[in-house]
Amino acid sequence: QVQLVESGGGLVQAGASLRLSCAASGRTFWSYVMGWFRQAPGKEREFVAGISRSGSSRSYTDSVKGRFTISRDNAKNTVYLQMNSLKAEETAVYYCAAASTAIVLGDRYKYDYWGQGTPVTVSS
Repeated sequence: QVQLVESGGGLVQAGASLRLSCAASGRTFWSYVMGWFRQAPGKEREFVAGISRSGSSRSYTDSVKGRFTISRDNAKNTVYLQMNSLKAEETAVYYCAAASTAIVLGDRYKYDYWGQGTPVTVSS
């Protein structure tokens, strides 16, 4: 029902900032809970941030609280992840995901649709 395309990843130095974008297809973007996940080599895909349909609720994994901000613009069918003060250990492929039903924001098993990911490399 929805296709997701991430952009904005790249190579940055530790301490730098990036803003990732996820563009969604269709006219019902407002109906999806959205989330960002990341996967580093040899590790499981982990939840980073999630946002409710209206944007009124947000959730973050503990390690990024205070540094990352998830937001959405339903008029533009886009969700963002502002990443500040990036750390080398946050090097990973970052994925955008959408859930078509009400979920706990951090429950990766409830997300129905996934983008192909955008790589973020943070050098020391």
